[in-house]
Amino acid sequence: MPRGGKKGHKGRGKQFSNPEEIDRQMRAQREREENGDAECKSSSESEEESSSEDEQNQKRSGVEGLIEIENPNRVSQKNKNIAEIDISVPKELSRREREEIEKQKAKERYMKLHLEGKTEQARADLARLAIIKKQREEAARKREEMRKEKEVQEAKSKR
Repeated sequence: MPRGGKKGHKGRGKQFSNPEEIDRQMRAQREREENGDAECKSSSESEEESSSEDEQNQKRSGVEGLIEIENPNRVSQKNKNIAEIDISVPKELSRREREEIEKQKAKERYMKLHLEGKTEQARADLARLAIIKKQREEAARKREEMRKEKEVQEAKSKR
C-alpha cells in the first residue's frame, strides 16, 4: 500500500458539487450568522436577569443532554465581584510561606549574634584572626630586625 493514506478506488467516478448546491449552502450559512448576531444582541439584555437559568439551559454535548444527574461534589466556578472581596482581612500564609519567613528571621538573628561575636563560629573566627595577627606582627618584627642587621653590615663593610 502506498504511503499517504487511502487513495480512491480505480473504477469509481469522482463526485463534484453542483454550483447550485454550493450557493444554497453559502446562503444558509449567511442566514444562520445573521440570525445568531440578532439573538446575541437581544440575549445580552436579558442575560443579567437569567444568569442562573443559563447555567441550567446550557447546550449539553453527547449523553449529558439525555441524563440529568446533579453531582453534589461538583463545584461550579463562581466569579467574585471586586466589591465582594474583603481586603481588610489578612491573608493566611501557607505552611511553606510560614516556614520561609521563619527561616529568614532565624538567619537574621544568627547574623546579628555573629556580628556581635556571641556565636561559637564567631568566637572561633576571632581566635583564628588573633593568631594570624600575632604571626604577622612577629613576621614584620623579624623583617625589621633583618633589615637593620643588613644596614649595620653594609655600614661596616663600607668603612
